[in-house]
Amino acid sequence: MANDRRRSSLAGLTSKTKPVVDITLNGEHAAGGVPSFTTLDKIEGAVSITAPTDLPFDALHISFQGSTRTYVEKIVASTAANSRSEAFHNFLRLVQPLCPSDLPPNHILQSGKTYKIPFTFVVPERLLPQTCTHAKDTERVLDAHLALPPSLGDPMVSRDGKTLLNDLAPDMTVISYAIRVILLRRNPEPRGKPVIIVDSVKKLRIIPASDEAPPIPQSNTKGDEYVMRKEKDLKKSIFGRKLGRITMEAAQPRSLHLPCVHTDLSQTRVTTVAFINLRFDPFDASSKPPRLGNLASKLKAATCFASVPMRDFPTKSNAYLYDTQRGIYVDTIPLSCRNIESAQWTPHTVLERHDSAISISDPPPASSTSPMYYTCQVLVPIDLPTISKTFVPSFHSCLVSRIYSLDLTLSVHPPSSTVSSTSLHLKLPLQISVEGNPDAHPTISEEEMHAIAARQVNEALIPRSIAPPSPEYTEVAELQTFLRSSSPARPPLRTNSMPPSPDYEEHAPVLRTGSMGSPLAEPLSSIEASSSVAPPDYSAAGLGTGIRASWGGERGVRATWGVTGVRLQGGLIVRPRTVVGSGSGLGEGRPRELPGYHVPL
Repeated sequence: MANDRRRSSLAGLTSKTKPVVDITLNGEHAAGGVPSFTTLDKIEGAVSITAPTDLPFDALHISFQGSTRTYVEKIVASTAANSRSEAFHNFLRLVQPLCPSDLPPNHILQSGKTYKIPFTFVVPERLLPQTCTHAKDTERVLDAHLALPPSLGDPMVSRDGKTLLNDLAPDMTVISYAIRVILLRRNPEPRGKPVIIVDSVKKLRIIPASDEAPPIPQSNTKGDEYVMRKEKDLKKSIFGRKLGRITMEAAQPRSLHLPCVHTDLSQTRVTTVAFINLRFDPFDASSKPPRLGNLASKLKAATCFASVPMRDFPTKSNAYLYDTQRGIYVDTIPLSCRNIESAQWTPHTVLERHDSAISISDPPPASSTSPMYYTCQVLVPIDLPTISKTFVPSFHSCLVSRIYSLDLTLSVHPPSSTVSSTSLHLKLPLQISVEGNPDAHPTISEEEMHAIAARQVNEALIPRSIAPPSPEYTEVAELQTFLRSSSPARPPLRTNSMPPSPDYEEHAPVLRTGSMGSPLAEPLSSIEASSSVAPPDYSAAGLGTGIRASWGGERGVRATWGVTGVRLQGGLIVRPRTVVGSGSGLGEGRPRELPGYHVPL
């Protein structure tokens, strides 16, 4: 009861003395919407804090944060219930260092006084490797996940502040950025969490610069995700003879390149071009090429999301429909529909060879007896409707991905045929990239770039030493050779007594030792062992064979080790010279004496 009263009184005190926090950005318009930034842009502003009464505090944090929130909700047929899983990933947190002169003395906000604390952040080009530590199938996935994702799924981050933002994202995905201000006070309860006096955020819209990625190889477009080539036989009637075979093929078009986020899209057109190559192989000399009809184009934006980290790039496959931890939302935007009846067919003989995106020099079908075939190339302009929709660049992150595809449907009318028109359908991969801020400062200056280049040239010209290896490397080599020859092979030992240290790699003793020439004050005369096992650091270093030891936990505590005739006591004994006794395992025979060198850890 006492604790409950203390909590309630603390909560009431906090609510009564809650200060007013105002986060403003330099150059921000009073009636404008959410400000937008891109890669390497500076986010400058100030935090104003005004307390109604004298308010003590212990800590103030001003940070620039980016986070992803997703949830996947599926209906489980077996139980007729909804299965929902959620995920949250805070992938970015930059903290503003505070100057002591900006804070009030004694950490007490005076009543009615406004304190103004400036801040400056820079939108980074990449994320730190620590933000993506889950398992991945390829290194390309890690490289994509460390790219800064764009703002997505929040309709309130509109630029004009009057209309809701439609970025073709479902409610299940939100990628948000904000300036966050937290004022904390120490909890009077022992081991209690700090009390949050005020927690205020200001939303930002971040659209990072994105370059065009290499096109997807056609060998990776199998299945129902992309269709780069389509063939169909044309008939004179339903049960009549075949007139020929028409082939439709296209390559991945160049990306739709959006201008910088600071540019007014209403004054800019975002376009690209797709080239469709057609070929008609008649089955006899009397068959003529078909008449082309309407060509319709659609843009499909697929948002892939998951409640667990993605190991690979997502695909628009049926696997997402039945997975309780992954989902996909596809939005279709019609682009154009035009008649291409005026397109002309070009006749060729079978022996001719031409350079084209489609293999028009391929041999005709086996059933064809005509020495002729026809080709046609159609140009399809793609104009992005940026007025009614908001498009974000193609990206892949740990929980959310956005991919685009272009659907092309062509209607074909066979000549002198009673059959209605038939259609050919292609699904091409398409990317959307974004231009960066041309006025943003590079990460390094031109002088630094020249200095780095000069240093690399000088390093290439430095003569390499051909002297014998230093003694410490030969000592480690002798130690490992001795261990392998004197002990049978055993599996690596593991322990749960202490976590593995990141400083220990393949040769941990070499990395952690200093000079290896200090002799022992007196020879070690015994080898001791216990029932515990050695830490995995030394197992990874090749010293796990035959190790049985006890670990003291920290420097200064006795740690007795036995490594097939090597004892560690706060250090490592290397370069063994003599071994008295027989047997390679510990606890066999009588104690052995092993003079050597002592390397402190």
